[in-house]
Amino acid sequence: MAKRDFLSLLDFSFEELDYLIQRGREFRKMHDAGEVYRPLVGKTGALVLQMHSTRTRVAFQAGMAQMGGHAIFLGTADSQLGRGEPIPDFARVLSEMVDIVMIRTHDQAAIETLAEYSTIPVINAMSSLLHPCQLLADIQTFEEKRGSISGATVAFIGDGYNMCHSYINAARQWGFNLKIASPEGYLPDEGILASTNNAQLVETPQEAVAQADLVVTDVWSSMGHEGQEENRREIFAPYQVNEALLDQANGDALFMHCLPAHRGEEVNDTILDDARSVVFQEAGNRLHSQKALMEFLLLGRVGG
Repeated sequence: MAKRDFLSLLDFSFEELDYLIQRGREFRKMHDAGEVYRPLVGKTGALVLQMHSTRTRVAFQAGMAQMGGHAIFLGTADSQLGRGEPIPDFARVLSEMVDIVMIRTHDQAAIETLAEYSTIPVINAMSSLLHPCQLLADIQTFEEKRGSISGATVAFIGDGYNMCHSYINAARQWGFNLKIASPEGYLPDEGILASTNNAQLVETPQEAVAQADLVVTDVWSSMGHEGQEENRREIFAPYQVNEALLDQANGDALFMHCLPAHRGEEVNDTILDDARSVVFQEAGNRLHSQKALMEFLLLGRVGG
C-alpha cells in the first residue's frame, strides 16, 4: 500500500473522507458495545506534541491502545527536535522505528517537511494553519445527529485561524455553505478563502447564524497568541456565542466548539450545557474518528 499523509482535508478525496466518517461512526458503536477490535497489534505510533493537548493526545494514545498498538509520546523536551535536530533527520529516524507519526506544532511547513522525508504516514495533529483531525470529529457528530452535512448551512463565529481554515476546506469537500463572521484584522487567509465558492464572509454574527444548521466557534486567543489576550477580549466581545445568538439560527441548529472553551469569553457560562450543544459528543468523537484515520493510513479500507 502506498504511503499516505493527512496534513489537510484536501489530501483526501470526498469519497475517502466520507469513508472515514462512516468508519468513525462504526467505531463509536463498537466502543459503546464494548467490542474488542485490535487490528494494529505490533504497530507503534509516535505522538510528537510541541503544543499543549488534551483531546488530541488522549484520542491518539487511547485509540492506538484500543486497536492493539502502542503510542510513544514525545513532548518538546523529549526529543532532539527541541535541541535543533533537523526535521529531515528526525523524519528518517522515526521512519526506521515506528509505523505512523502524529505531530502538533505551530509551523505547517514543518509538518509538510516531516511528511516529505518520512516513509511512514504523517498526521497533522494541528498547526497554526489547519486542524483537520477536529473536522473529522465535527462532521461525524453532525451526521450522527442530523444526517448528511452536504447542502447544510454552517456559521463560523470568531477568529479566522486554524479551525476556520479547516472549516473552509470542509465546506469545499462536503459541499455545505459556510458563513464566517470575524473581526476586521482577524479574517481567514485570503488564499484559503478564495479556494472555494462555498465559504463567504459576512458582516455580523447575527448574519452568519441566520438559517444556520450548525453554529461553531473557537477560543479568541489560541496557542501562539500569548500576550494578546486582553486586546483580543475587547475586539471579539461582540462575537460571543450565547443562547440569544443561537436562537437566531434554525430551530434544530447544533452548536459546536473544539474545546477547551473559555466560559465568559467566546461562549457564555451556559451555552455548552444547552440542549443544542453537542460539544462533548464532538470531543468524544475525536477518539473514534482518529481511530478510523489511523486504521485507514496503516491498513487501507476495511474489506478492500
